[in-house]
Amino acid sequence: MPMERGIKLSDKGEFLKDPDRYRRLIGRLIYLTVSRPDITYAVHVLSRFMLQPTKGHMEAALRVVRYLKNAPAKDSFSHYPMTSK
Repeated sequence: MPMERGIKLSDKGEFLKDPDRYRRLIGRLIYLTVSRPDITYAVHVLSRFMLQPTKGHMEAALRVVRYLKNAPAKDSFSHYPMTSK
């Protein structure tokens, strides 16, 4: 599961020293939502904190990355035969 159920993300906590790293990661995850709809909700929630991300937000984003590594995408086009004419 890309995000724990019932997780409470808030603006409270220690802010990241380099928020640009978080923003780049979330931007890449947003791009991946096109082909991985299973992460859409988690990425949507995490994108709400792009202005001032905390360490907790980064930990949650890295959990999504770990989920992606452990749950490879199913090829939605694999059931179509590849033919050439």
